[in-house]
Amino acid sequence: MRIALVGGTGELGEGLALRLGRDTGFELTIGSRDQRKASECAEAYRRELRRHDVDRRMDAATNESAAAEATVVVLSVPPYYVTETVEAIEPALDSETVLVSPAVGMSGHDDGVRYNPPPAGSVTELVVETAPDDVPVVGAFANVPGARIANLDERIEIDTPVVGDSSAAKEVVIDVVSELDGIRAVDAGPLSNAAAVEAITPFLITLAQQNEGFVDLGVKFV
Repeated sequence: MRIALVGGTGELGEGLALRLGRDTGFELTIGSRDQRKASECAEAYRRELRRHDVDRRMDAATNESAAAEATVVVLSVPPYYVTETVEAIEPALDSETVLVSPAVGMSGHDDGVRYNPPPAGSVTELVVETAPDDVPVVGAFANVPGARIANLDERIEIDTPVVGDSSAAKEVVIDVVSELDGIRAVDAGPLSNAAAVEAITPFLITLAQQNEGFVDLGVKFV
C-alpha cells in the first residue's frame, strides 16, 4: 500500500514521514505544490532515517501526482490550504482512496489559543464538503504533535482519535497507525465528532503556553 503525504514538507508531514519510514513497510510519497521542494524534503527525511540505521525509499512528487498513486492520502497542510489542496488533487481521487484530514482551525489570543472551526463545523467536515462524494474521508492525527514525533530519538506514547462515517475507511487508517511505535489509534465514532476531537489541539497548545515544561503535548486515554 502506498501512502501520500500531501503537503508533506511541513512539520506534521515530516513527523509522519519519519515514523512511517522507520516503523512500517508502506510505500511513501512526499507531495508538495513544488516538485523540487518535495524532492529536497524526501532526501532530508531519508538522511535522517539513515542516521537511525534505516535505509528506505521515499518518493517525491507534486501533490496531484502523489495522490494519484496512493491508497491513503494524508492532507498534512495548514487548515487555510485544505480547500484549494483538495480541489487541486481532486482528479487523482476516487472511491478507493482514503482521504485523511489532520488539520485544525485555530486562532491566537492573549490568554491562549482557541478553536476556530470553519462554517462546515470542523476542518474534517470541510474536507468532506470539498472532496468528491464517493471519496471516504477520515479525521486522524489532529492532536499529534508534529515536532515531537519528528524526533526519532524520543520514545512516545500518545493516542490519535479517528473519526469517519465509513467503517472500512476508518479501519484502513487504524491499521496504518497500528504499525507506528508509540502511537495508538482510538475509534472516536462518526464525522460528527470531528469538532470535539479537533478542539483538543488548541487546548493542548494553551496548556503548554501556561505551564513551564509542557512542550508538544499529546493525549493518552487510560
